[in-house]
Amino acid sequence: MKYVVKMVAMGLLLTACATQDAPKRTLSWDVDDALGYCAKQVERALDSLRQTDGSYDYTMAPRNILQGETTWNCRKAYAEEWCSGFWPGILWMDYGVTQNENVRQQAQGYTESLAVLTQQPVFDHDLGFLVLGSYGKGYEQTKNTAYRQMMLDAADSLATLFNPMVGTILSWPRHVKDYGGHNTIMDNMINLELLFWAAEQDSSKRALRDMAVKHAETTMAHHFREDGSCYHVAVYDTLTGDFIKGQTHQGYADWSMWARGQSWAIYGYTMVYRFTKEQRFLDFAQKVTDIYLKRLRETSDDMVPLWDMDDPRGETAPKDASAACVVASALLELCQYVEEEKGEEYFAAAADMLADLSTEKYQSRDSNVAFLQHSTGHHPAGSEIDASIVYADYYYLEALMRLKNMLKQQM
Repeated sequence: MKYVVKMVAMGLLLTACATQDAPKRTLSWDVDDALGYCAKQVERALDSLRQTDGSYDYTMAPRNILQGETTWNCRKAYAEEWCSGFWPGILWMDYGVTQNENVRQQAQGYTESLAVLTQQPVFDHDLGFLVLGSYGKGYEQTKNTAYRQMMLDAADSLATLFNPMVGTILSWPRHVKDYGGHNTIMDNMINLELLFWAAEQDSSKRALRDMAVKHAETTMAHHFREDGSCYHVAVYDTLTGDFIKGQTHQGYADWSMWARGQSWAIYGYTMVYRFTKEQRFLDFAQKVTDIYLKRLRETSDDMVPLWDMDDPRGETAPKDASAACVVASALLELCQYVEEEKGEEYFAAAADMLADLSTEKYQSRDSNVAFLQHSTGHHPAGSEIDASIVYADYYYLEALMRLKNMLKQQM
């Protein structure tokens, strides 16, 4: 499905942020229908997660639904599980739409089960994913000061992984020897938001902002090929800080474009520009976006990418709906920062992605309790291939809410 965005005033381009005088965007599909579908799936999922006595085990976080299954497979929420924040984040966002009191109660329960994350040594770089999705989305809805403090504490914990000699946060600290140096993965760009946010909230934490900026600079310098596509892993010398090599971990090959890795880059540099307002980061966000969109249109029959755009199987290779969700959400922010023609291109691409994701092909509907199917987790390891995965649902719902808010603001 292409070009689902229609202009009320034909022949004109909109500014990135609509004004009263600008022509208005409309869609050929209904965002409210998609949000209503998500709300129904949340209720179905909560019903399936409820124990026989009516309670919930908040220590077990939904992670995936594999082919042929109907309910969430759960993992221990704080036992080396980077996805535990997404489910409470989904519940908080759904509560923001529906004001369903039961959803709010369960969002609170799943969120507060993660309190232990700031009470133990940092076992992973993904505190941003874990805390922004849970406490962050909860703070947006409740303004609970305890949630704010948890996020500030988590930011301090994350900062302990920053290596000033290298200029990035260490990824996989529990597997530090796997690649022979200081490893930083592209996913880590998302975790920078926690540092930026904390620095804005508390002036005494200015150093956290400096760390985040340095990480973004170092990653920009070493983590990308000339065309703007990224490696999954950058390996640095722990002592000298020198860049050693770029390689993959979850992609097809060291030289290939792993779709979700590129989506983290798009989302990450868009977010960095939001906090810094530095043109170099906005320019780079556009560069990594433009190569993604170019390759997407070359390799996919719709706006949902192959798990890796260089998989030699071509269109018979598995898709990754999660990457499309991350990119759609990012583009709905990025389109507001760029010049109007580029902004319209990005908005249309995001709307097309969400339109495709909202069809029977990708929505799980009656087959299971997730929002979406056809995501790919760790293909080289044979893990979560063509599955429903919780972070796909998280970014799908976030993108739908961003789209709804943008359309509402132009009214």
